[in-house]
Amino acid sequence: MKRVALWLGGVLACTGLHAAEPVFSQDFSQSDVGSMPDDFLVLDGLFAVKEDSGNRFVELPGAPLESYGFLFGPNEPHSVEAAGRIYGTKTGRKFPTFSLGLNGASGYRLQIAPAKGTVELQRGDSVVASAPFAWKSGEWTELRLMVRKLSDTEYRIEGKAWIAGTEAPKDPTLTFAETKLQPAGKASAWGMPFSGTPIRFDDLKVTRTSGS
Repeated sequence: MKRVALWLGGVLACTGLHAAEPVFSQDFSQSDVGSMPDDFLVLDGLFAVKEDSGNRFVELPGAPLESYGFLFGPNEPHSVEAAGRIYGTKTGRKFPTFSLGLNGASGYRLQIAPAKGTVELQRGDSVVASAPFAWKSGEWTELRLMVRKLSDTEYRIEGKAWIAGTEAPKDPTLTFAETKLQPAGKASAWGMPFSGTPIRFDDLKVTRTSGS
């Protein structure tokens, strides 16, 4: 029932971003603990499937303190949405940072930066858009990121972020106008365990969408 509810919640949450055809979905319920599924590409970091209270997810250890990520799903340039939920905890005044991306390792990322109290849209090393975000330690955060083609010279990047179990925002949390076609690439997930505690990733999806 938990998985069904999460799936339905994801579908409903995506309607504001014109979601249509799912092409990748992984909740790790059938994955072997201690390893990564074969269809994931780990770029760096000791990611592995873990289990807690009957729920399986991918976990990044709390050390060393660097930026780590993995790729998943098909190679797409646009008209696609990545979705997932990520869990982290703070230690004193130290906070984790984590993100969900599209267009490969160097593409756009929707990043939660608890130390700043913001959600950010990154392109490379630059933050191109940001908004206030009240992250909660010890709670799952839902993330949705889309690259939508409006015309041959107009693309829109849209992101949503909210705390799992609360109402999803009807409108995108962040938007950014792009004029250049982005390179095709897989979706990505990233974690920076600056708090020294593990970061967890679950219910990862890629959905092919309408172009407008």
